[in-house]
Amino acid sequence: MIRASPLPWQSDDWRKILKSAIRDGAELLRRLDIERDDIFVPDDIFVPDGSFVPDGTRVPREFSVLVPRTLLQRMEHGNPDDPLLRQVLSTTDELVNPPEFVLDPLSERTQSPLPGLLHKYHGRVLLTLTGACPVHCRYCFRRHFSYPTHVDEVRRQALEYVARDESISEVILSGGDPLMLSDAQLAAVLEGIARIDHVRRVRIHTRFPIAIPQRVTKELAAMLARREQKPVVVIHANHPNELDGDVALALDALHRAGCQLLNQSVLLAGVNEDPDVLVELSERLFDLHVLPYYLHLLDRVHGAAHFDVPESRASQIHAELKRRLPGYLVPRLVRESPGGDAKTELPASLV
Repeated sequence: MIRASPLPWQSDDWRKILKSAIRDGAELLRRLDIERDDIFVPDDIFVPDGSFVPDGTRVPREFSVLVPRTLLQRMEHGNPDDPLLRQVLSTTDELVNPPEFVLDPLSERTQSPLPGLLHKYHGRVLLTLTGACPVHCRYCFRRHFSYPTHVDEVRRQALEYVARDESISEVILSGGDPLMLSDAQLAAVLEGIARIDHVRRVRIHTRFPIAIPQRVTKELAAMLARREQKPVVVIHANHPNELDGDVALALDALHRAGCQLLNQSVLLAGVNEDPDVLVELSERLFDLHVLPYYLHLLDRVHGAAHFDVPESRASQIHAELKRRLPGYLVPRLVRESPGGDAKTELPASLV
């Protein structure tokens, strides 16, 4: 059995951190010593979740601010343009929605044969066991998604579906964030998948090692290390400032547990639309045993138009990454389209 590296935190620390997360934008700004008038645009741009803006429009509560202090401590005090802050602070920019920005940008409701199960691509299914996350990223393409509530029943029906379809070789655990489950719940899901002979791989998509690295406990790492079928763990980091010492410890523990680590990023205006930032991100990820995997163009979800980067600019950035990095450190630049057979890989700019 592969042994995970020692971790300095207690097994329940992550739950305490999550419970104490900031859930109000005004409090978030106070802790960072930032005035409301400094946020992005000078005129009344910041509005606490659920309150009225001057024209009488209400900012919806269903996807309110949620920021753990572990992420807060990586933000720069006094800097309204901090790239980590921009990812999590709700502003009235979210009320500006061009018609192409919709509630279900990938038409996932039409690709769900069972509650909590998405069958979008040949050979792969995606299982969403929870809608809860350790952080609410403002660009999340599932911010309006309807999640199942009965985890055990959803798991049972989903695994029966997978067992009946021998074309399925990979199960992806997503959400929400699958590490919101307890270790016992997660182990039950993995054990159920392992009993299906034609499933060769399990993938876990999680933001936890970045948002609350304390979720990667000694117990979780040991449970994953015991599995004969080691999961592929896909983390989500958009900026090198997200990768601090605790994140490094969590990723090292997953690596030592035998997990293959990949990263996917979203190209976000005002956050990481800069080749220097993305080059540093790839280099730093590799230092932490993580291979860059995808650089996604924004999914055009209602509330996230202000993060959109034009495709032409994205291709120019990607061309610069290819010029400056070895091929294995260049993430694939992709866009996901509703109803597509696979993600669409975009060519690098020739300019």
